Amino acid sequence: MTHASRIAHALIGQEDLYGALRRAGAGLGRAETEAALPAIRAALGNAPEAARLASVDQELLTCLLRAGAGLAATRNATRVVDWLTTTTPAPLFLPAIAASRHIPLLSGGQMPDMPAYSDPAFDAWFAAQNADYGLGPYCEKRSVYTAAQFADAASPERRMIHLGVDVFTPAGTPVHAPLPGRVHSVVYNPAPLDYGHTLILEHEGGDTRFWTLYGHLGASLPGLCRPGQPVAPGQIIAHIGNWPENGGWAPHLHFQIMTDLLEQRDGNFFGVGHESLLDIWQQICPDPNLILRLPESAFTG
Repeated sequence: MTHASRIAHALIGQEDLYGALRRAGAGLGRAETEAALPAIRAALGNAPEAARLASVDQELLTCLLRAGAGLAATRNATRVVDWLTTTTPAPLFLPAIAASRHIPLLSGGQMPDMPAYSDPAFDAWFAAQNADYGLGPYCEKRSVYTAAQFADAASPERRMIHLGVDVFTPAGTPVHAPLPGRVHSVVYNPAPLDYGHTLILEHEGGDTRFWTLYGHLGASLPGLCRPGQPVAPGQIIAHIGNWPENGGWAPHLHFQIMTDLLEQRDGNFFGVGHESLLDIWQQICPDPNLILRLPESAFTG
């Protein structure tokens, strides 16, 4: 039995294809993980699992196979993290968050009086906190992500783990580039609870590439950034968006690092991931505090 046939057999009847595919990757070599998916789908034939696999990001599935084989899920996550620890980013905001009044904004029930980020009542509540910035943590599990757009055919599990850091501050606040790079994409993602105006920058980190994403921006974005344009640290690249141009959220920046764009090349990217695949998502999207450089207490209170 070939590797593809063995893995296909292991996927038949599985509700969670992500977990099953990861487990089935055991024993594969590096080259086999890179080339396995087309053969697996072919071996599945007309089985419903073939269509379910084909409907999701194929590069994410390859990350699962690599992890199942005991390899790093992405090729360059370690190099990106190592490079970021040796560089000095510019602040995303002025005055800098660390030198200003900032509070954590925890959505797991720790702050029962806080309205949901998608509730218009949040604005007045946040204004009453006497803070310049509010911080939504990386890897926080959020019940707001229960809509159909946070699910897919490969698993019944909703993506509910936040892969960025949210910085709440008034609409219109300028956002500055933290690192040198170039504009990868400028896109408006208008779906409810999506990013609204979205910017992705591409960076060179030593001998590797990575990307940073800025979501929930204002309509000034296309006038400030164009695809291919170089950006310098400290340059104003965007402004915080307001309802509803930012996807229908209280004014804030969603800031995220990506070591791999997977198949998401159209100016959008997953902002939340599966809890069961957290170790893989953390390689794809490492902690944005590598750039923000805030103390742990900024996110915990």
